[in-house]
Amino acid sequence: MKLLKPAKDVGIVGYGAYVPMYRIRNEEIGRVWGVSSFPIEEKAVPGLDEDAVTIGIEAARNALKRAKIDPRKIRAIWFGTESKPYAVKPSSTIIAEAIGATPDLEAADFEFACKAGTEALQAAMGFVASGMAEYAMAIGADTAQGRPADHLEFTAGAGGAAFIIGEKNNETLAYFEGSYSYVTDTPDFWRRQHEHYPRHGNRFTGEPAYFHHIITAAKTLMDELGLKPSDFDYAVFHQPNVKFPLTVAKILGIPKEKVLPGLLTGKIGNTYSGATMVGISAVLDIAKPGDRILWVSFGSGAGSDAFSIIVQDAIEEKRDLAPKVEDYIKRRKVIDYALYAKARRKYIL
Repeated sequence: MKLLKPAKDVGIVGYGAYVPMYRIRNEEIGRVWGVSSFPIEEKAVPGLDEDAVTIGIEAARNALKRAKIDPRKIRAIWFGTESKPYAVKPSSTIIAEAIGATPDLEAADFEFACKAGTEALQAAMGFVASGMAEYAMAIGADTAQGRPADHLEFTAGAGGAAFIIGEKNNETLAYFEGSYSYVTDTPDFWRRQHEHYPRHGNRFTGEPAYFHHIITAAKTLMDELGLKPSDFDYAVFHQPNVKFPLTVAKILGIPKEKVLPGLLTGKIGNTYSGATMVGISAVLDIAKPGDRILWVSFGSGAGSDAFSIIVQDAIEEKRDLAPKVEDYIKRRKVIDYALYAKARRKYIL
């Protein structure tokens, strides 16, 4: 069997997202570099005092508000990112300390490009299902890393989300029917040591990287669970831009309207490790009990994690206990490229 099915049913006890308030308009980036802008409105960028860790902390605090549990009951915090502030020093321990979860805790940082967050989620599901922990937290967060004038400069935003995993019961907001992971060595995107910005293989990042992995993961998950695209009420795919996830939906036979609620690229940019996690948070903000959600991440290098999630009754009681993704999208302040370049040290080419 290819399906990753825990020995015990596990679910989401609490979830939380965070998006920085600062925005840079797509047309502003195009104006500075004299290139055509992409079909994206704007992207979220961190403030001078924000990084992937502070984003992770805010998301974790929001997840705790919805979970309504003592943070000391969390026995693992795993942080997925590709823009950690320290080359050598765990970011997960900083987050754990900030939310009051230390010291009886397992902590680690995960890396797998844009799907580091869902890798952490897979581990959290297994950790809880094994009985080693009552609760485990998985976080995905990143800040923009695009090279000046590169395609990523237009699409790579900042944001993150956190999920607290526990054994399925009446308090879980949603539970996992199953998951599936598909990986190959496809070097479509990389950043070597001491390089400031990642490089990518242009169209090679679409096929055979993005499309092959996401579609294979989604189809395999559905086959293993005996489900059809029509069985899902929402679908969230990795969001490097607006076109790619909508193309995947069309190939899989999923209507566009089921994808749009979680498609945030046009408003806050792709958030790397937290991209689909923020998208899922946006869907949970509006989903009804009984809704089934297809969730497929993608990480360059390359691989995809696919999940089938069913929303439970507790969502109605808990979703209003913390800010929603839409609240963060509306809370915005536009800045110019000069301030953005200063904050992100873009003068380092």
